[in-house]
Amino acid sequence: MARNKLWTNIDWITVILFILLVFAGWLNIYSAVYNDTEQHSIFDFSQRYGKQLIWILAAFLIAFTILLIETNFYLFFSYIIYGLVIFTLVLVLLFGTEINYSKSWLTFGWFSFQPAEFGKFAAALALAKFMSSFGFKLSRPKSIAIISLIVLLPAFLIFLQNDTGSALVYSAFILVLYREGLSGVVLFFGTLIALLFIFSLVLSEVLLFGILTSLTLLVYMIANPGLKYFFRVIFIWVSVVILFAGLNFLLKTGMEPGIILAGTLLLGGVVVWIYSARNKLKNYVTITIIFIGAILFSLSVDFTFSQVLNSYQQARIHELLGIESDPLGVGYNVNQSKIAIGSGGFWGKGFLNGTQTKYKFVPEQSTDFIFCTVGEEWGFAGTFVVVSLFVALFIRLIFLAERQRSGFSRIYGYAAAVIFFFHFAVNIGMTIGMMPVIGIPLPFFSYGGSSLWGFTILLFIFIRLDASRLDYLSY
Repeated sequence: MARNKLWTNIDWITVILFILLVFAGWLNIYSAVYNDTEQHSIFDFSQRYGKQLIWILAAFLIAFTILLIETNFYLFFSYIIYGLVIFTLVLVLLFGTEINYSKSWLTFGWFSFQPAEFGKFAAALALAKFMSSFGFKLSRPKSIAIISLIVLLPAFLIFLQNDTGSALVYSAFILVLYREGLSGVVLFFGTLIALLFIFSLVLSEVLLFGILTSLTLLVYMIANPGLKYFFRVIFIWVSVVILFAGLNFLLKTGMEPGIILAGTLLLGGVVVWIYSARNKLKNYVTITIIFIGAILFSLSVDFTFSQVLNSYQQARIHELLGIESDPLGVGYNVNQSKIAIGSGGFWGKGFLNGTQTKYKFVPEQSTDFIFCTVGEEWGFAGTFVVVSLFVALFIRLIFLAERQRSGFSRIYGYAAAVIFFFHFAVNIGMTIGMMPVIGIPLPFFSYGGSSLWGFTILLFIFIRLDASRLDYLSY
């Protein structure tokens, strides 16, 4: 592509949104770090805002370089880039530096970076390469297995670094698969699994078991329309429950009421299953498997929650779900963040005038909780503008992805869109108390060179692909 044609075809709307978000982010980092008693220059490179300015200039250089590289480079070297990033993630586990309980940094003298921030665009490239290859079919088990490996391998390595938030970002790739033909049933069951995880933490085992049983009966009735079968099933189940409970009462076994209830429901389910098999009712095997799977999953939640998650992660989830309340401990960050955002009112307190910001009431205010600076100093009006810029970016990315003639470009574009959306939704959600605090940055706003560069590369590779949308990628 001729250079003048390249610059003509670049989507400058997306570039302008990028520049606006980066500039707004830098101003808010400056405000979050600003101390009026010391009066540092805005170009003081010993301060965070000064360092961020250097990283921003480097990000612009990276973006410009990406635009100069031919499109086929990203296609041909997708797997190599992915392999190099995986290699750095392994190096982190062996030689990484631990910061804030996460061993996720590689340090070389004065320079350090976080490879996890680059894993997202690498996984997006590899996924787009594989899914756009000749003869690919999403319905094949082999395809699902390879896709799972591409997505879950970096997520697993990042999880081992004790960076759960960055690992969870990879769950957003399921939306890309849905766009490319994955059944909506998978998304539906994925949502049910997430709800079941929450209910398993909030509800007692007996109550949860009763809810699952009731839902199973409802599904059973839908799968086998007709009151005859439904009332027969209910009659059999209730009869077994009464019989089993009555025997326990007469024999005075001393069992806990919860155990008796669970046992009666389970035994009733077995009898119903035998009845369904003899009468050849529809889908009873599938319904039974799903029911047993749900029970086993709910029983495993406690083990996963207590053995896999760290204590501070458990406490954050408990705080979010209302199981525990610790506003001066684990809930301190979120509590202060909500105070800061709420105190901004409609128009905010003004640039550099945030009291919560100035007196450092909110920890990590220039990184994970940068959005509360926006809320306090710019108020509802300012947060509306920032959110609108992000929403405009998401809509633009989806629009660009849909107009691609290349499957590789379209898939990569959707991957970029869902990654940005996940970071945006979770980061803002945790600052206003609607999401657990998992420590992921707000794109282009949070302080840090690795995240800024990672997001810049992710975005500008797609901008470069879109600029060549009328050309055919060579395979």
